[in-house]
Amino acid sequence: MTFDFRAAAEAVAAVAREHAIAVDSTASFPTATVDAARMAGLFGLISGTDVGGHGLSLRAATHVIERIARECGSSAMVLTMHYCGTAVIEAHGERSVRQDIAQGRHLSTLAFSEAGSRSHFWAPTSTARADGKHAVLDAKKSWITSAQQATAYVWSSKPCTGSEASTLWLVPAKASGLAVAGAFDGMGLRGNDSAPVTASSVRVPLTSRLGDDGAGFGIMMGTVLPTFAMLIASGSLGLAEAMVQKTAAHAGGTKYAHLPTQNALADLPTIRAYIARMRIQVDMAKALWQETLTALENGAADAGLRVLETKAAAAETASSVGDIAMRVCGGMAFRKEVGVERMFRDTRAAMVMAPTSDQLFDFVGKAVCGLPLFG
Repeated sequence: MTFDFRAAAEAVAAVAREHAIAVDSTASFPTATVDAARMAGLFGLISGTDVGGHGLSLRAATHVIERIARECGSSAMVLTMHYCGTAVIEAHGERSVRQDIAQGRHLSTLAFSEAGSRSHFWAPTSTARADGKHAVLDAKKSWITSAQQATAYVWSSKPCTGSEASTLWLVPAKASGLAVAGAFDGMGLRGNDSAPVTASSVRVPLTSRLGDDGAGFGIMMGTVLPTFAMLIASGSLGLAEAMVQKTAAHAGGTKYAHLPTQNALADLPTIRAYIARMRIQVDMAKALWQETLTALENGAADAGLRVLETKAAAAETASSVGDIAMRVCGGMAFRKEVGVERMFRDTRAAMVMAPTSDQLFDFVGKAVCGLPLFG
């Protein structure tokens, strides 16, 4: 029987809706929503059927993230990073770990960002050295989503040998020598449990390496980047969609009691025009999003370029739509009742997640001009 991931996403979205305000106001991990995703079988959405997963595509994962993001950006972020980690583990991890993910026993995440290389996630400054049958890791990771909740991190370092950019490892979150530096207290995505993590002589078996020594850059570009970019775009578009719906509902329901012939905000042409702009912007970005998924599925020559465009377009669209939502909803938008201010804050994150929107504009410009991306 085919797994009904749409129904599963709806069920988890209902849980996310119930807890989203509390998650945001207390900056607490969305435990109820993540547990609901686990029970609904969404942890193993893209895991192979050979280990008990559903074996579904990136397109299915984007649907799940977009739907949950309409209710809770933090929950969507946690699941986004889980799917990114899972994609690497599916391709290069041990069967036992793949089985744990498929059965909902393992929450994954990425550990790429570092204080030294900042948004250049592909260039870790952390080190790894071989010591017998183990690798010894030292690092200062600047942000790891689900830092205190994940089972293990997909971790980047310099190679043990060679001059390549990076090597990837699977590092248990409870490994001796790891230190998580406090709870996350940010402007948006307040429940995503993102925190700096320091590694001091952390020992992991050499068998924990994901791919060959020095192969990290290729895995990042070939597996992680398209997965991450498309899922982050999905979260941005889910937030944007929710703001369109909430703004339209507010405009249609807010009355001018002293004007007998013009009772609602939506009766004003200027308000309708603002909402139309929101709708058009989101639909345009969604069209690119879907077209890019098709390009990836078909192995189109320009699929990589479209991936970069999609993340940038979705992030900028969500930010722009958030600005309009705050304008249309007026003073009420600064209160919790309308529900747009939380999403407005959450949309800001995607623009500064590596690769940032500014980096993506540079990459796309280089590609269009026929220049090397990393030259």
